[in-house]
Amino acid sequence: MQLRAISAINEIAAERWNALIGADNPFLRHEFLDAMERHGAVSRENGWVPYHLLLEDGDTLAAAAPAYIKGNSWGEFVFDFAWAHAYERNGLDYYPKLIIAVPYSPVNGPRMLLNSDYPADGLRRTLADGAQQMADAMAISSVHWLFPQADDMAALESADYARRDGCQYHWRNAGYRDFEAFLGGLNAKKRKNIRRERRRVDEQGLEMRTLHGHEVSDELWTALHGFYEDTFHAHGNLPVISRDCFAELGERLGDRVVVFLAEADGTPVAAAICLRSDDTLYGRYWGAAYDYDDLHFEACYYQGIDYCIREGMDRFEPGAQGEHKVARGFLPVLTHSAHYLRDEQFRAAVDDFLARERPAVAEYAQTLTAEGPYRADILEQLPRD
Repeated sequence: MQLRAISAINEIAAERWNALIGADNPFLRHEFLDAMERHGAVSRENGWVPYHLLLEDGDTLAAAAPAYIKGNSWGEFVFDFAWAHAYERNGLDYYPKLIIAVPYSPVNGPRMLLNSDYPADGLRRTLADGAQQMADAMAISSVHWLFPQADDMAALESADYARRDGCQYHWRNAGYRDFEAFLGGLNAKKRKNIRRERRRVDEQGLEMRTLHGHEVSDELWTALHGFYEDTFHAHGNLPVISRDCFAELGERLGDRVVVFLAEADGTPVAAAICLRSDDTLYGRYWGAAYDYDDLHFEACYYQGIDYCIREGMDRFEPGAQGEHKVARGFLPVLTHSAHYLRDEQFRAAVDDFLARERPAVAEYAQTLTAEGPYRADILEQLPRD
């Protein structure tokens, strides 16, 4: 078998990439990665240079991974700025580095896409070792696998990558028949607060609609992108995804794109844009034309929970960070990343740091779970990772 890298996802046919196990995740679809590249969200100017890994057995694609040469750490959501600064203080270059990740998306899932005709363990180990060998050959500082699923993470640890743990807040479906049944599992104070927040949205004359990608008109995509752009600018962030990129994702991914739209007198005023797999809803982009009380909670959290219950979906990942999510039914979940630093002294220092960081993150998650909004009897019944 031979491992090589390609400089654009369109150098591999969509049907070959999408045939691999794991490519059913919407963020790993060829269509998603291609749109991000062609519309400029992924570009050298933004610090993302495609370097996708292909493991080939003759003419057969045995495995693949979405990879990038990074010139910065923006858009990754695993924060290694302190490592970069330490390199700089010691006269070393931290950038460029190699990452295996989904651009601008802190979503958990497969990072190693596999051909089912080959033993999975062997493919994973070959990808893990091969990424290190590529970094060595290019003399770049490091390799980072961000938000890999458990099977991938186990393979990476066995290949001497250092594990870093983080924390997100996810909602899990306990087989609720409706939103009221979900509320019934919360303590009285939290249940009352959620009802009050939803009532405030109604009292402001706002109506919510759920649309899928193929149901969004060109005119509405323009409005939604404007909400996203204005909100990013208001928080001092760079909105790298273009209006045409959003529209293409809606067209090509269809019902894998879910939009929770808020309207006032029939006029769109805000929206949350999500992606979904068969069992998981992923919250990604939020924007609003005006400030409305509690609309963010309604569009970004409660509409998603309601949707998952209706669709029989297992999980809702609303995005990175935000302890305020716990009071609204989202519980701490440990996330993972895997890191290989070529410099032996820095590798030892990072290993030591991570060994101390991991138990602190675990204790934090356990404490928040115990202090969370669920009744004790319901908490025991919730699906857990």
